[in-house]
Amino acid sequence: MRVFTLTVLLLIPCLAVAQKKTATPDLVKYVNPMIGTAKMGHTYPGATVPFGMVQLSPDTDTIPYEVNGKYNKDVYKYCAGYQYDDKTIVGFSHTHFSGTGHSDLGDFLIAPTTGKLQLNPGTADKPESGYRSAFSHNNEVAEPAYYKVKLDDHNILAELTASNRVGMHQYTFPKSDEAHIILDLMSGIYNYDGKTTWTFVRVENDTLITGYRQTNGWARTRTVYFAMAFSKPFYQYGNKDYSEAQVYKGFWRKFDQTKNFPEFAGKKIRAYFDFKTEEGEKIKIKFALSPVSTEGALANMKAEIPHWDFERVKREGQAAWNKELSKVVVDAGKDDLVNFYTAMYHAFLGPTTYMDVDGRYRGIDMNVHQASGFTNYTSFSLWDTYRALHPLFNILQPARNNDMIKSMLAHYDQSVHKMLPVWSHYANENWCMIGYHSVPVIADAVLKGNGNFDANRALDACVQTARTRYYDGLEYYMELGYVPEDKNGSSVSKTLEYAYDDWCIAQMAKKLNRQDIYEEFSKRAESYKNVYDAKSGFMRPKLSDGSWKQEFDPLDTHGQGFIEGNSWNYSLYVPHAPEQMIAMMGGKTRFAQRLDSLFTMELPDKYFENTEDITREGIIGNYVHGNEPSHHVPFLYNWTDQPWKTQERTRMVLKAMYKPTVDGLGGNDDFGQMSAWYIFSTLGFYPVAPGSDQYAITSPAVKSATINLENGKTFTIDVKGQSDKNVFIQKMELNGKPVNRTYLTHDEIMNGGKITFFMGSKPNKKLFAVAP
Repeated sequence: MRVFTLTVLLLIPCLAVAQKKTATPDLVKYVNPMIGTAKMGHTYPGATVPFGMVQLSPDTDTIPYEVNGKYNKDVYKYCAGYQYDDKTIVGFSHTHFSGTGHSDLGDFLIAPTTGKLQLNPGTADKPESGYRSAFSHNNEVAEPAYYKVKLDDHNILAELTASNRVGMHQYTFPKSDEAHIILDLMSGIYNYDGKTTWTFVRVENDTLITGYRQTNGWARTRTVYFAMAFSKPFYQYGNKDYSEAQVYKGFWRKFDQTKNFPEFAGKKIRAYFDFKTEEGEKIKIKFALSPVSTEGALANMKAEIPHWDFERVKREGQAAWNKELSKVVVDAGKDDLVNFYTAMYHAFLGPTTYMDVDGRYRGIDMNVHQASGFTNYTSFSLWDTYRALHPLFNILQPARNNDMIKSMLAHYDQSVHKMLPVWSHYANENWCMIGYHSVPVIADAVLKGNGNFDANRALDACVQTARTRYYDGLEYYMELGYVPEDKNGSSVSKTLEYAYDDWCIAQMAKKLNRQDIYEEFSKRAESYKNVYDAKSGFMRPKLSDGSWKQEFDPLDTHGQGFIEGNSWNYSLYVPHAPEQMIAMMGGKTRFAQRLDSLFTMELPDKYFENTEDITREGIIGNYVHGNEPSHHVPFLYNWTDQPWKTQERTRMVLKAMYKPTVDGLGGNDDFGQMSAWYIFSTLGFYPVAPGSDQYAITSPAVKSATINLENGKTFTIDVKGQSDKNVFIQKMELNGKPVNRTYLTHDEIMNGGKITFFMGSKPNKKLFAVAP
């Protein structure tokens, strides 16, 4: 972990001014990849580059998804493969999700060892019983594109770095006649017996291995190809297949395939490669991935790391990170700098590249396709990321966001369902979570003028997705105007999210002059009214006969018609029509009181004690920040007569939910959504309703910031009187002219310029006197 020096921090105020005159600032030093690796953050500390296909990271345990046929709840801690409190490292695998609340991947685990060969990973309480090793955080370093740790049981220094498609390992061995590098093809995250359906390995020569792995997990039909090159020849090798004995063995039985046989295959294989090493000798590995073929993996390796210079790969990876991090240069205090640039880092981990250097990738139809004129991406955690991450990309990564949308449209073209992605990864739709939230990602880009694709074709894909009657209660929603709880669970959440998605379709249609679509989906967008119970004042589940479901508890997260939230929080989910929602709930004064209650009431433990992804650390009162459905809620005060409370609440949330510590995230980072919320809120504006060109204003938590836009312009945020006490905006100026409204527009940011906030310790209740 990193030590931050005051000397370097004193240079930061100059960065915004000096950036155009000097080289890219070294912002990597403010990133701490260990943030979120403890408790619920589910981040990984290993080596990767921005949006990289390889995430080479340590796995501290590989416990199974199930025990005795039942879900093993402890596996939830290992969504990213790493838990900070663990004392051992099993090995280093090449694919990981960042911050998710479900998992997969963990492909191709490598473990360097010395001494007697052990192919079993052992257990955390008895690491000596297998190839895993004890380690100390005192001997661990995590930086963007670099990870280092001492494997104490084997006296090996492990170092990792990566390019986009290639992971590079560097292991410094002691003197040993029994040095081994183990390739575990069974290991995986959220693993279980039978998840690995097949593996195949070829020993091409004494320094090159190729093969593939097929798994049936969250992605039910997933194949990843690899090429593995050693810097030093191994003198012998072998493998063990832990599969149950097969009745049919074919004529391969005439060979002893377990030792020095150049090809082997099976469902449960661990391979090993043996070396003799001198004291301090380094053995390096280049491990390339491909979604298409081993030939593609070799081409990726040759294109990206044709040499054996580990330091060069690290240097180039960190330069890539500095380029991305410098899109926003901020002046802030020490902890805020660490939080901000770590949030930038986490926000730029995914979606990830999913194609070879020649543009070929495997599609959802399992055929090989050619990406023409765009980079194909995968791992779309859209229920999370449509809210703030993709809107952030429309400002900081517009070209990449365009390619991500083109990837979604390619998914649509290949889908037998003719649906846009819901939650997809590695050429698979896993159908996780609810809604059809590719729609707001596409609509937000189109409405903000960042639609470098066929917008009418994209609208057609959105409409077709939203008319797929057999998808998750849509047939009832289309007929009744709501999803009935007795026909389809989590019915209220689905109704509310469908209504918002439909509003996004309507906004696209309006912009594209598709009047019939606009009218159809504008009507559907009002479906939130059908699940609002005026008597109780809450959104609540309705049955197919039109009656309300009885035994309703607005605090409970189970069996009440909601997913990953309760009615107190979800009742506020009408981001596309806040004025109508507020009127429906009794007007501005009453609504502000309702928000006050949300943030100040006490939520008893019984309401979340059986919920995996919510803990006390992610809750303020009854406001759940550790999950996504409420992320827009602090900004809703802007639509009341008390907008200063948005400023107060967001500053409170920033301090409470984000800390520069290993347990510093109040919930799963969810592929960058939690981090994107932090970035927006710290800069002083937030996209309450993606699909609108407006950003809700709040209290910025920096002294200044310069956003360096892809169009060559800069947007500067200057905060006068910034302090922990001065959280209230006294006045605002945009390009030197007074602003008295609670929002910025997208064009105002993208056209470049300067917004100045004047801060004070007491609210200016006359500012923003007219809510939007």
